Amino acid sequence: MDTLKLSIVAPNGLIFSDDVKSVTLPGKEGEFGVLPGHASLVSSLTVGVIIIEKADSTDAVAINWGHVNVSESSVDVLVDGAVALTSGEDSEIAKNIEAAKDLVNSVKDASVSLAAVEAKINSFA
Repeated sequence: MDTLKLSIVAPNGLIFSDDVKSVTLPGKEGEFGVLPGHASLVSSLTVGVIIIEKADSTDAVAINWGHVNVSESSVDVLVDGAVALTSGEDSEIAKNIEAAKDLVNSVKDASVSLAAVEAKINSFA
């Protein structure tokens, strides 16, 4: 199976690093997906949820804004703030979901539908 190396880094350290089947990112012009063999690109990211498809599970990371560098075999994401939504025990996930909502609501970007982002975050509850 073809995979991509995905890394998500925030100022407080590494948020995620693993091989993935695909990743969906919240680009400034809308969400876009990346599969192995994707054309190289650099893009700005806006507040939203990164959806990570692994071989046996799906992970999610809420971000406030950042940048992504995509190549045929890797995706490197640099973000200002991030909260992992799907890792840890149930009580930790609930805390992370609340932290993600706080992160998202701290963004004052009129072009982003914060309600849509919160709905996506709540889908992991």
